[in-house]
Amino acid sequence: MAHPVRPRARLRPGWWFDTLNIGLMGLLVLLILYPFWQVVILSFSTALEATSLGFHFWPKTWSLEAYKFLFSYDEIIRPYLNSILRTVSGTALELLFTVLAAYPLAKRELPFRSTVTAYFIIPMFFSGGLIPSYLLIKSLGLLDNFLVLILPGAVAIFSIIIMRNYLMSLDAALEESALMDGAGYWTILFRIILPVSTPVLATVALWGAVGHWNAWFDAMIYIRDRDLTVIQVIMREMLTSVSQQYNDLVLSDNAQQAELSLSNVRSGITLLSIGPIVLIYPWLQKYFVKGIMMGSLKG
Repeated sequence: MAHPVRPRARLRPGWWFDTLNIGLMGLLVLLILYPFWQVVILSFSTALEATSLGFHFWPKTWSLEAYKFLFSYDEIIRPYLNSILRTVSGTALELLFTVLAAYPLAKRELPFRSTVTAYFIIPMFFSGGLIPSYLLIKSLGLLDNFLVLILPGAVAIFSIIIMRNYLMSLDAALEESALMDGAGYWTILFRIILPVSTPVLATVALWGAVGHWNAWFDAMIYIRDRDLTVIQVIMREMLTSVSQQYNDLVLSDNAQQAELSLSNVRSGITLLSIGPIVLIYPWLQKYFVKGIMMGSLKG
């Protein structure tokens, strides 16, 4: 008995377009991930391989010298905890002041609203400079005080403007109906406005967290007590130390004896320093674009 001839499978219309898109997206993902993978590879490579030219997809010889060097510092744990404490407390305080400043500025009936807004914007373009800032911090008694890492950055003007614009874009009926029911402004702010402002709050929190975590210059200027410094200052010292050691070996024609290069240590520091931010970012990323777009539309 002859078997019936099955019709040839027909390709779905537009299959070539989908295939091209998948290929291009795969290439784009590779281009984005490779620099990060390169950092990982360099942190586990030997000094000779790290200083050689070319692409590195896998280390020929695995080495933990970079991480041994980083964790050889007895002071590394305390500054790391200080950085976490600074990031958490500084971000929370910045969010608080941002909300308290942006909410009244979003009221069109606020007297001198434009003048106050302009007063906030002026410091975004002009500052007193390093010496006046240092003298101010000294006069306030904040030298060698952990609060010096938190208080000066508590008011983020750009975040206030973004939050103000976002709140202005909300439907006024939300607040009007609550006022008619007898709710006060504090109740409206914390029970109605903030719950619907998650995108812009997440955006401001991410900006604040990244800024506090990466900051090191203020700690280097205002902090002398090693128990109060942050991990970024310690890592900068590590980079300077290994760079000097490697340069000394190069000048003495003994570069082959170097167990570490600047690339090894820099890559290891990069992986250690981005850890908390990498953990936070996926939870806030879905709000990031929405918060920026809605906070930049109305003025």
